[in-house]
Amino acid sequence: MDATATGQGTIRAALLGRCPRCGQASLFASYLAVAPRCGACGLDYSSFDPGDGPAVFVILIVGFLVAGGALIVEVAFQPPYWVHAAIWLPAIIVLTFAFLRLVKSVLIVLQYKHRAGEARLME
Repeated sequence: MDATATGQGTIRAALLGRCPRCGQASLFASYLAVAPRCGACGLDYSSFDPGDGPAVFVILIVGFLVAGGALIVEVAFQPPYWVHAAIWLPAIIVLTFAFLRLVKSVLIVLQYKHRAGEARLME
């Protein structure tokens, strides 16, 4: 059964980093490296390539959260710069690693669901 047949299956597969077809095995061989194929249904993951998309989205999301948070803290408390560094540098690192795998998984699952691929010329 196709895990992405319903919207709920798509969301579940993306959030858990599971195979977009069966929803059982992991998409990843390590933290960010995509596995060559699904361990349960054998779906070949080599055709899925999110490229630089996950990095771009993470930069935008984390940048928005950190810049907004830093502005709020600055206006409300006016701490010294070292306090900003102590708060926001670890936040950048943690948020980046937290969102990168999630965004990569979402893009791969959506590529599968919408059958996205490279453009081909019809001859």
